[in-house]
Amino acid sequence: MFSRLFGKPKMEPITLEKLSENLEMLEKKEKVLQKKAAAELEKATRFINAKNQRAAIQSLKKKRLYEQQIQSNGNSQLRVHDLMIMLEGAKANIETVDALRTGAAALKAMQKAANIDEVEKTLDEVHEQTEKMKQIQEALSTPIGYDDFDEDELEAELKELESAELEQQLLQPAATSSAPVHLPAGKQPNCPILQKPTVDEEDELAALQAEMAL
Repeated sequence: MFSRLFGKPKMEPITLEKLSENLEMLEKKEKVLQKKAAAELEKATRFINAKNQRAAIQSLKKKRLYEQQIQSNGNSQLRVHDLMIMLEGAKANIETVDALRTGAAALKAMQKAANIDEVEKTLDEVHEQTEKMKQIQEALSTPIGYDDFDEDELEAELKELESAELEQQLLQPAATSSAPVHLPAGKQPNCPILQKPTVDEEDELAALQAEMAL
């Protein structure tokens, strides 16, 4: 009913900093309780020496109450420690989840930017450009004008040249040459060896004989 009238109370988020402050306060409180328990123990000792048992018992009761509070305070510290450890683990888990979420979003964005259709299209373009480059290289490596001639015509012309060369070789007269005469060493003739007159010499000799006949 009160919550309907005034609304739900706002719950402040529990942080590690607040837990650390609470733990520090509990530790200070424990030191105070320990001092009070020690003081009551001293009082009980003095009362016993003064033979005042009733006052000594009262001091011992107070000491035990302080010791109970010290124990309760220690349990509270353990709970705070446990909660801090759980919050630290939860914080690490949240940071890990946030990192995974960010990575997943980045991966999704990259996959969207490079979907399978775009990848295939890019590969096709690369293949097309590669083929064009190969054609260009082949065109540049071919000598200019060599492909303009007919191979059959060139072979026919080559055969004609070979036939004409063979016919010319057959029509040439066989070269006549007299074999040299080998004489034994030391028996060389004193007169010079007569050589066969050449064609020009024969013509000159015939002309001279004709003049002498006249």
